[in-house]
Amino acid sequence: MKSVFAVGVISALGAVCTVHWARAQEYPAKTIRIVTSPIGGGNDFPARLIAAAITGPLGQQIVVDNRPTVLIADIVAKSPPDGYTLLLSGSAHWIGPLVEKVNYDPIRDFQALTLVDRSPNVLVVHPSLPAKNVKEMVALAKARPGDLNVAVGGAGSSNYVAAVLFSHMAGVTVTRIPYKGNAPAMTALLSGEVQVMFSSAGAVAPHMQSGRLRALGVSSPQASPLAPGVPSIGASVPGYVSEVLHAMFAPAKTPPAIVSKLNTEIHRYLRSQQAKDIFIRAGIDPSPSTPEELVEIMNAEVARLAKVMKAAAGK
Repeated sequence: MKSVFAVGVISALGAVCTVHWARAQEYPAKTIRIVTSPIGGGNDFPARLIAAAITGPLGQQIVVDNRPTVLIADIVAKSPPDGYTLLLSGSAHWIGPLVEKVNYDPIRDFQALTLVDRSPNVLVVHPSLPAKNVKEMVALAKARPGDLNVAVGGAGSSNYVAAVLFSHMAGVTVTRIPYKGNAPAMTALLSGEVQVMFSSAGAVAPHMQSGRLRALGVSSPQASPLAPGVPSIGASVPGYVSEVLHAMFAPAKTPPAIVSKLNTEIHRYLRSQQAKDIFIRAGIDPSPSTPEELVEIMNAEVARLAKVMKAAAGK
């Protein structure tokens, strides 16, 4: 015979599950917001496409809430786990904590929803730099240690990681110049204020075509169709790989049924021909995943980069 205590516990658990199930069935019942970085940045682009695409299927308006990049993860981590506040961020979400102190744990404080997209970085230089390929740039950097200025975004951003990893694997010393985002960093490169930058293929494509920037290499394992005609950096710096990733999250303890519903609708869009056409034109590969696959990607990246990032941060 079950004890009164056991029956009570089972009943209470059943009641909690029933409440979560009911809420999930009703979800969404109001506006959903996707918290992401400022307008015009790499996070903002996929956030707006996804918001517009899943508004109809979910039956509620999805709005993009642009905030300073350093605040977005903290805002979502502290939000109720009800599916109404989501996060779209790049790999800085899980790499950033290796470089600087943050108020969140990228795994414990969040529920992974899906990987959104991935694309290689392109190593581009100002035309005034006397280097026509990666080998020549490495030789130049070794001959003039610290003289080359590389534009980077915030600590842990994709181009910061790309620059640190390149310095480590190529055995060169460069000076990283931090900017408040990719847009001002690109402006600095175009003006000649800095000579080097790693950037997404889509962001640099028009400047490569106009001749305002010279592409030396792409950070995918092999040459990429997202950057036609640009050789792999790995051909000159063996083993070098550095991708730009974007992913979506909810606060930890978001009910599984809500996670499943969001994952399904985001995947439906990312797998559509419309999404593929838009993303590929922007130099990005839509790459939906399961929540579990996203966590595996995050853990693998942290394991691969932890030592290098901590050394760069002086930890």
